[in-house]
Amino acid sequence: MTKKLPAEKEAFFKQELEKVCKNSRMLESGRYMQHGCTSVFRHSVSVAHYSLYLAWKMHISVNEKALIRGALLHDYFLYDWHEKDDSHKWHGFHHARKALENALEDFKLNEIERDIIACHMFPLNIRPPKYRESWLVCYADKVCSGLETVKRKKS
Repeated sequence: MTKKLPAEKEAFFKQELEKVCKNSRMLESGRYMQHGCTSVFRHSVSVAHYSLYLAWKMHISVNEKALIRGALLHDYFLYDWHEKDDSHKWHGFHHARKALENALEDFKLNEIERDIIACHMFPLNIRPPKYRESWLVCYADKVCSGLETVKRKKS
């Protein structure tokens, strides 16, 4: 989902995306499919961009760096959940925890970033988000996932 951001916000977004990619295994997520024909990497970038767009468009005061980083890392589980494997059986319930574990191996995360990753599957995971940033990512994730799934069915 592409929404137009002001040039300075777009530049900041790209800068943070580059930092995350340089300092992690983020590009590895491009090998795994998320929804339809969309890779986990592409999905995560879309969720981060749409979250920032929503905050800007709705005039919601957020920590933009934490919002972007948390959104980019929200699905940082680094495996193919479509494989027939007992460890992937309950992917929807457990991948947020795995994404947080992986993110903590590669980054020092602040409380907002941790909450974004841990709570993005609410209400499937029962702990609700604590921060505005977490709620935005939770919502953006549902919107992007839905659009990716519908797009696949149309093709």
